[in-house]
Amino acid sequence: MRLVSATLAAALLAAVGLASAQQTPPAAAPIRADKIILVGDSTTAVQSGWGSSFCSHHVSSFVACVNLARGGRSTLSYRAEGSWDIALAEMKVGRYDGVWVLVQLGHNDQPGKPGRSTDIATEFPANLRRYVEEIRAAGAHPVLLTPLTRRAFKDGRLLDDLRPWADVIRGIANDMQVPLVDLHARSVAAVQALGPAQSMRFAQAPAWSWMYAAAQTGTTVDHDAPALPVASPDPTGRPLLGQPKRQFDYTHLGPEGADFFAAIVADELSHAVPELRERIYP
Repeated sequence: MRLVSATLAAALLAAVGLASAQQTPPAAAPIRADKIILVGDSTTAVQSGWGSSFCSHHVSSFVACVNLARGGRSTLSYRAEGSWDIALAEMKVGRYDGVWVLVQLGHNDQPGKPGRSTDIATEFPANLRRYVEEIRAAGAHPVLLTPLTRRAFKDGRLLDDLRPWADVIRGIANDMQVPLVDLHARSVAAVQALGPAQSMRFAQAPAWSWMYAAAQTGTTVDHDAPALPVASPDPTGRPLLGQPKRQFDYTHLGPEGADFFAAIVADELSHAVPELRERIYP
């Protein structure tokens, strides 16, 4: 009888041990994740650009997407104010397989912007080249974007005032062997195809009726609608540089515009950077 009991006990212990072994999960392989950092102006920034939609809808959960774009910045002022130092530090945070830095600047490098404008023949290309060099020195991968087009028209033709800056960026990307997202070319083609009236829907706020009527003739008015009131975080009440104004204009993006152009960026990026193709949703 004691022998039978001992045999049963041994059998039960063996069964428990086998069940426990079967329930122990195999050692999991460490995940592989990437980071994308967005550097740019208001056409990339939250509230007024395509960046938020891109990070929300076009990357997988294995990509950390950080939008460091700020309204009103140029290749000069983004560095001068310290935003670039923040971006450089972000490139070194975390254990990522790859860190990709997307740089889209140019709007505020144009003439007539005190403290921001740069010379297109000298300063602008030198500034961009320095960004590329420092991204690489930080162990990250640069990606250059040509600037998003504005949406003003004359006689049915898009006023392509950013083309010279886009051409400089294309040249630098070629010379320095940097992946290029040609957002300018894609956005110009898309906006021209839609025309002045239809492309108005990409703005932050609806156009006024008289502005829409002008656009239907093929020529947009050359000034913006009054801005909608917004609360200012500055206790003096003065507007802050880059603060969203929530107005109709031909540059900044509302939700529909952000979604439209974010999808273009994602599509272009998936081709320009094959390493990210499986983690980007165009």
